[in-house]
Amino acid sequence: MIRLLDFCFSLVGLLVASPILVLLALIGFFDTGSPIFRQERVGKNKKPFILVKFRTMKKNTASVASHLASASSITKFGRFLRKTKLDELPQLWNVLKGEMSLVGPRPGLFNQEELTAAREVKGVFDVRPGITGLAQINEIDMSTPELLAETDAKMIKTLNLRSYFHYILMTVTGKGSGDRVR
Repeated sequence: MIRLLDFCFSLVGLLVASPILVLLALIGFFDTGSPIFRQERVGKNKKPFILVKFRTMKKNTASVASHLASASSITKFGRFLRKTKLDELPQLWNVLKGEMSLVGPRPGLFNQEELTAAREVKGVFDVRPGITGLAQINEIDMSTPELLAETDAKMIKTLNLRSYFHYILMTVTGKGSGDRVR
């Protein structure tokens, strides 16, 4: 049922938001010269996939978790995108393709070994990663791998249609701050 909702919502979201996506991409082009950011992430069953987002950092920033990146790497437009969470909109494409869900554990990087190990022990890789979830609305990010893995596991265990919609609503209305940058 959740996969069907993910597919329908991401398709409608991409169609409805397409003018906004084009505008943001155009502004992003003038901001960084390359508005779309692609990065390999850990997916369901630890299968790699390419996550797409709007670029919020300078083009030559090292490919590390957000909490390890320098705040000086974020562009002015990138700050706006992060604050409004509009940088996440292109991930609707990942959801449409079935690589992600709207709700699930945020996909980590393969070089985040501590997080990957903690998630593996807790069975987090048994589900599709998501755009938002329990950890995100509670401002738990990848800088606390053990707590994040525990929170992800708790969300997976208790996820139902009501909580699915609750996490989406909380995210859309501005709850949570996303990944922190030092």
